[in-house]
Amino acid sequence: MRLLIVGTLGGQISAATKIAMEHGAKVAHVDTIEQATIALRARGADLLMVDARLDIEALIAANEAERIIVPVVAAGVGIDPMAAARAIRQGAREYISLPPDPELIAAVLAAVCDDERPLIVADPAMKQVLALADQIAGSDASIMITGESGVGKEVLARYVHKKSKRKDKPFIAVNCAAIPEHLLESELFGHEKGAFTGAIARRIGKFEEADGGTLLLDEISEMDLRLQSKLLRALQERVIDRVGGSKPVPVNIRILATSNRDLTQSVRAGEFREDLLYRLNVVNLRIPPLRERKDDLAALSAFFIDKYARANGRPARRLSEAGLQQVLAHNWPGNVRELENAMHRAILLTNSEAVGAEAIRAPDGAPVGKRDATGEAIEAAQVAARNLVGRTVAEVEQDLILETLTHCLGNRTHAAHILGISIRTLRNKLKLYGDEGVRIPPPPTGQAA
Repeated sequence: MRLLIVGTLGGQISAATKIAMEHGAKVAHVDTIEQATIALRARGADLLMVDARLDIEALIAANEAERIIVPVVAAGVGIDPMAAARAIRQGAREYISLPPDPELIAAVLAAVCDDERPLIVADPAMKQVLALADQIAGSDASIMITGESGVGKEVLARYVHKKSKRKDKPFIAVNCAAIPEHLLESELFGHEKGAFTGAIARRIGKFEEADGGTLLLDEISEMDLRLQSKLLRALQERVIDRVGGSKPVPVNIRILATSNRDLTQSVRAGEFREDLLYRLNVVNLRIPPLRERKDDLAALSAFFIDKYARANGRPARRLSEAGLQQVLAHNWPGNVRELENAMHRAILLTNSEAVGAEAIRAPDGAPVGKRDATGEAIEAAQVAARNLVGRTVAEVEQDLILETLTHCLGNRTHAAHILGISIRTLRNKLKLYGDEGVRIPPPPTGQAA
């Protein structure tokens, strides 16, 4: 990942740079917010670490005026609650006190980039997927990676890149669902000076940032049809057109794409171009849902238990036999992402040497695992009867959306998938509710609201 440090950071910049580089980040440094925007135009970054004494709000506004969307972390010397609160109000995602704590820096980097997540495979069904990935990784063929939300599509994409002949070149990931539609074109293709109000200089897009390497288009099903046409030309001609540009720019990249939707159905519905699907889907890697990968459940649980025991300063733990049976009994609709969160909670709730079934719980504290089907159906019918009668469709819809979003810990993409609606429809609904004063669950760090 690319980290851009902005400001002097009280003389602590060298220490922060060293820690970030030890965790695989490529680090650049500028002194002012004006220089930061210039650097972002030319090269881009995955994360900004900004001196809390600088005008973070002005920096974010300058970036957004030029359609540059990069998460910001504020940093300042010592623990200063006032400075931290001011930075968060101005738009920073987190506040880090300096001198920097290595584990905190690592956690922030991990929240932005999934490079540290290994691909753990123990189940025969997943081993078949990995064998196919190994077979085609060395080619330049476009690959479509499909599967439910949370199964690890981006982790597999990074694995393919590391196995490819482009492994020493950039791997750039763009979440098409997380970037507003009017910003995505500039994010991908860049823009020329004067292309729109606020475009005061040329900006390099993700296609050019990834030149020589791999570009991952995450959740490509959320890309609008007009932009799909421009993407198709880029794939066919190996050139791009910056927004407002008059001269094609050649690019040499490999395209990987992911989707949690059936794109064949999207084609039939007129929501996705058939010719683009053919271009992207040269090879399809379908990742089975976690409920179909029982051997992976045990291996992943052990990995996450060890990871979060170390992260929280706890003694080494193991999963008890009862805990394993609880894990195997649950359907894991959120897949690996849900399992990881559950194991993190289990570490926090466990005081014994083994993680038992009683510690493996949902976010609301309810135990996970399958329940008696008859009892579940009766309870569901009773709840429906109590909660629906006498209410309007709009009221019921609002409750369904907000409860689903809460269940997904604020993850907009996952919630939209469960609800069967597009991410844009979900965002429009949430904006409407927010305007009416309804409390909306915040998105997880790194995902757009």
